[in-house]
Amino acid sequence: MTTLASVLATTRDTGPPARFRDLLASEWIKMRSLRSTPWTIALTVLFVIGSSAVATLADNTARSGPADFLPYDAYPPAGYWTLILVASSMGALTVVSEYSSGLIRTTTVAVPARSAVVLAKAAVTAVLWTAVGTVISTGSFLVSQAILSGRHAGVPLTHPGVLRAVVASALLAPVCALIGLSLGVLLRHSAATVVTCVLTLLMLPPMFSESDRWSADINHAMVSAAWKRLVQSWEPDPGSLGYTATVPGSWIVYALWPLITVALAVLVVRRRDV
Repeated sequence: MTTLASVLATTRDTGPPARFRDLLASEWIKMRSLRSTPWTIALTVLFVIGSSAVATLADNTARSGPADFLPYDAYPPAGYWTLILVASSMGALTVVSEYSSGLIRTTTVAVPARSAVVLAKAAVTAVLWTAVGTVISTGSFLVSQAILSGRHAGVPLTHPGVLRAVVASALLAPVCALIGLSLGVLLRHSAATVVTCVLTLLMLPPMFSESDRWSADINHAMVSAAWKRLVQSWEPDPGSLGYTATVPGSWIVYALWPLITVALAVLVVRRRDV
């Protein structure tokens, strides 16, 4: 009877269940309290924008003539492959760091609704990396066009194809961060999650060429291939023997990857123990 009374008293003393905004505040505190987070973000911003400046300075073909948007000066693949790697890895560490430290057990005891915890982590991650991606994308464009303006080759934001490239490059960061977070929930191991992110987002797409339809379809379903198509400002060559992704299809890829992976993470976390 004493044990039962203690349990009932504990149940009565517990406060109301945590609201979703409380979970958001908690996840934001966890994220910003890590000293590595601001340093990693700052270095990533400097590196990616710096890669745009280096690519533009090294482009000796863009010296004069009619101005046209040069997407791979503003958004060089090397810089944005790095952004994919960092964003997905940081998204993964949002989850796997709690598993490795054991903090996830405290979290699930405090908030039994595990799916709400995952959704709160996803929301905070999406907002943070959307802000980071916007700064990087806008900065890359402004830096490259400032350099090109000295060669009379700069273009404004209203130039055809520019706004799509800016938005696609800004959204690349949150898309990859959410994929990394979801894989972290599914795998629960830092090394395995980071390796899976690298294989899925960076190494797998080049394995499939656009020469065959089945191979091109797989390639076009990858996030990095979708980003490359959205940044590309020119229309595909009608005489080309390869299959080219469509712009609407690339936007769909952007939307489906984070939606499906987060939904899968929520489903899995409901059905298993910590």
